[in-house]
Amino acid sequence: MEKITNISPDWQKWIVDNLGRGCTAQSLIDVMVEKNFDPMFANAIVFHFSTTHKGGVSPVLAAQPVAQPAVASSGVKERIAANSYRYETPRFKPGNFIQTNDRVVQVVSRVEKPYIAVLDDVFSHEECDELVKLSQARLKRSTIVDPKTGQDAVIEERTSFGTFFHVNENEFIARLDRRISEVMNWPVENGEGLQILNYKVGGEYKPHFDYFPESDPGSRVHLDRGGQRVSTLIVYLNDVEEGGSTVFPELGLTVGPKKGAAVYFEYTNSSGQVDPMTLHGGLPVLKGEKWIVTKWMRQRRFG
Repeated sequence: MEKITNISPDWQKWIVDNLGRGCTAQSLIDVMVEKNFDPMFANAIVFHFSTTHKGGVSPVLAAQPVAQPAVASSGVKERIAANSYRYETPRFKPGNFIQTNDRVVQVVSRVEKPYIAVLDDVFSHEECDELVKLSQARLKRSTIVDPKTGQDAVIEERTSFGTFFHVNENEFIARLDRRISEVMNWPVENGEGLQILNYKVGGEYKPHFDYFPESDPGSRVHLDRGGQRVSTLIVYLNDVEEGGSTVFPELGLTVGPKKGAAVYFEYTNSSGQVDPMTLHGGLPVLKGEKWIVTKWMRQRRFG
């Protein structure tokens, strides 16, 4: 049976109510996994609500039994309505194209809530090939941030290999960093280094959030280096024969890989709220392989 990677208002209420009663986050995650939720999705959702829940999680009441939810299906509109995130004017510029210092980037489509833009011609094919070439000898198994320690950790839900380039590492990378900054409409110095990822057949990344949950002890070390992540740009470096799309399960939206094209989304507002509707993942590669580059922007200068 396919694992569940979306959350209904009833499940949201159940999480908030049980957190308010003092149940531990892990006990809620365990129940959700028993009910066929994807483990990584359950972890991300519960820790999101433990961050936004005003009362926090009381360790004194940690032994309380978890009340079971009344489960009901619901549509995307209801889930957006139940979301406490306050949407603001997007950072991303309006219009059908973005004129950068050295390239015209086409805006193919947009979603307003959460804010997502699908782009074309972000990189030339030659630039894509050069990034792949520069990355091949540097690849290592991809990691995530351990929510408890803040250290890098290898998990089964992320099966890619990757590497990083420091901001402005060389003339070629500096040119791409500048263009990406203009596309994302956010300062170069607020960006993390370019992350290159390679997925072989079967490679995937289960649904997750790009922001750091403040309730995770391990997030503090990352939040201290420039604040929260505010937006993401994923650029496809090759055409994938089959599979490998970026999926937003809360919206029923998938963006197929196209060489030089990209998907942009933002998830942190001026008040520091984070948007759980930006849950996203990388679908398994079925034929061929997938190369992407990811850029994350922070609230402040990153370093």
